[in-house]
Amino acid sequence: MEELLVAFQFLTRLPVPRIGFQPDSLSRSAKLFPVVGLVIGLGASLLQHILTPHLNHTLVALLVLTFLVLITGGFHEDGLADAADGFGGGWNREQVLTILRDSRIGSFGTLALVLSLLARFLLLSILPMDRFTAFVVSAHVLCRWTTLPLSYFLRPARESDGQGARIAQKISFTSLIVGSLLSFAIVFYLMRTAFWIPTMVAVVITIASGIYYFRRIGGVTGDCFGATNQLTEIAVYCCGVWNV
Repeated sequence: MEELLVAFQFLTRLPVPRIGFQPDSLSRSAKLFPVVGLVIGLGASLLQHILTPHLNHTLVALLVLTFLVLITGGFHEDGLADAADGFGGGWNREQVLTILRDSRIGSFGTLALVLSLLARFLLLSILPMDRFTAFVVSAHVLCRWTTLPLSYFLRPARESDGQGARIAQKISFTSLIVGSLLSFAIVFYLMRTAFWIPTMVAVVITIASGIYYFRRIGGVTGDCFGATNQLTEIAVYCCGVWNV
C-alpha cells in the first residue's frame, strides 16, 4: 500500500495520503506505475461515457484530454517539452544536459508540446466508441510501463541529482517482471488476441528511444521518461484508429 501511494503521489495530482519519501521509495513503487495508468485510463473512459450522450464527440475528446493533463499536472508533457529542447538544441552530451536542466521552454519544446496535444486530441476524437476504453486504458498502462525497462537497463545520465538518478538502474529484476506482467495482463484482458499490437508498439518505442538516449547522453533523465511516455500514448491511440 505504501508503494502504491508513493506511485500515485509521484505521478498524479490526486489527493492521496502524503507519505515521506525514503531514498528507495520511488524505485520500489515503479512496478506499480501501470496501476496508476489503469486508474487514469478508467477515469478518462468514465468521463467519456458520461459526456458522450450529451456533447459532440469532438468536444468530449477535448474534455477527456483536459482531464488527462490536469490529473497529472502536465508532468509528462513537461518532460516531453524539455527533452525536445535538449535533444533538438544540444549538439553534444554536455549541451543536451545543460538544456534539459533549464526550466524554460524553447522553440523545440513548444513545437513538441503543441504537436503532442494536437495529436492526442485528434486521435481521441476519432477513436471508435467500441474501442475507446480498451485503447485509452491500454495506452495509459503501457506508457507508464515504459519507465520500467528504461530505468532497468539504462544508467542515469546525471549521477548526482534529478529523477533519473532516483530510479535509473535502481529497479530490481523482480520489479521489472512484476510490472511487465501486470501491464501485459491488463492489456490482454482489454484487447484479447489483439493485445500484441499495442504491446509491440510500446516495446519498439521503448527500445528505440532507449538506444537514442544512450547514444546522445549515455543514459536517461526524468525528462526522457516523460518523452517516451508521451510518444507511447500517442502510438497506442494510433493503433486504435488504424484502418477505421
